[in-house]
Amino acid sequence: MENNSILKRLRFTFDFNDDQMMKLFALGDLEVDRPTLSNWLKKDDDEDYAPVNDKKLAAFLNGLIIQNRGKKDGKTPIAESKLNNNLIFWKLKIALSLRDDDIIAIYDEADMNISKHELSAIFRKPGQKQYRECKDQFMRNFLMGLQFKHRPESRKED
Repeated sequence: MENNSILKRLRFTFDFNDDQMMKLFALGDLEVDRPTLSNWLKKDDDEDYAPVNDKKLAAFLNGLIIQNRGKKDGKTPIAESKLNNNLIFWKLKIALSLRDDDIIAIYDEADMNISKHELSAIFRKPGQKQYRECKDQFMRNFLMGLQFKHRPESRKED
């Protein structure tokens, strides 16, 4: 999934304003100004649109973890320079203190049924036999379920 889309969905889901977003980046050890943040949140066909690279999204997710869980002893975690959906999912799981049952309930919100075994495979290390790559659709459904859980009014009824 595109990093900008993830950032926009998290902003909407948790109703973060610009100041809160900049604070989360700062907690992740990245100073971001309002114009830069604004350009990251623009539609991709806008001429001022700017892509968010992996390191910047990792800094935001680290900031979210620090805000929600507190800072561990020592220095701020270093933002990874390369992210994939599995790592993003893992960071969100930590930031939101989600257990397997919580994640399964979030997927239920998005009308997607998953088992604990499927979920366990997503959180395994890449070299393990049962490891499964977190595909974009799997990530999209998680973010959608998270949105429906935290902002039920955003669910469109047919």
